[in-house]
Amino acid sequence: MEITIRPYITEDVETIVAILNYYIANSTALYDYEPRTFEQQISIFEDKLNKGFPIIVATIEERVVGFGYYSEFRFREAYKYTVEHSVYVLPNEHGKGIGKKIIDNLIELAKKQKLHTMIGVIDAENESSIAFHTQIGFNTVGIIKESGYKFERWLHSVIMQLMLE
Repeated sequence: MEITIRPYITEDVETIVAILNYYIANSTALYDYEPRTFEQQISIFEDKLNKGFPIIVATIEERVVGFGYYSEFRFREAYKYTVEHSVYVLPNEHGKGIGKKIIDNLIELAKKQKLHTMIGVIDAENESSIAFHTQIGFNTVGIIKESGYKFERWLHSVIMQLMLE
């Protein structure tokens, strides 16, 4: 099983939307309430690409099994060297090194763009994602209590950071 990383193409959006909608409906990995549409996701990705940010997919035997990207962390000019990333893997494909391959690629792309730091915002209940980020070298730098509300409960956001330089 070889995991290949390549730039996202429009034909990937159907699978990407299915991945996102699974996590929207079944987890606190995304704080969205409503499923994404194909059109919404295309618009989100066009905005990121127009700003010069990468979107990549992981494939096994040409089948999309995960994706990732980064984009601006905040919208003030002084934050231009800081990005926030997102990585998602098909639920039945966890534990195969797909997420690691995606994040490693995103880190290399960010370094090539001379970015300074990468941020991950992770729901506190997502212990596997927190452990994953810790293994890669991210450090927990803060917790924002009750920053989200989903599934009839308050959620806490864990802020994790990796220095790229």
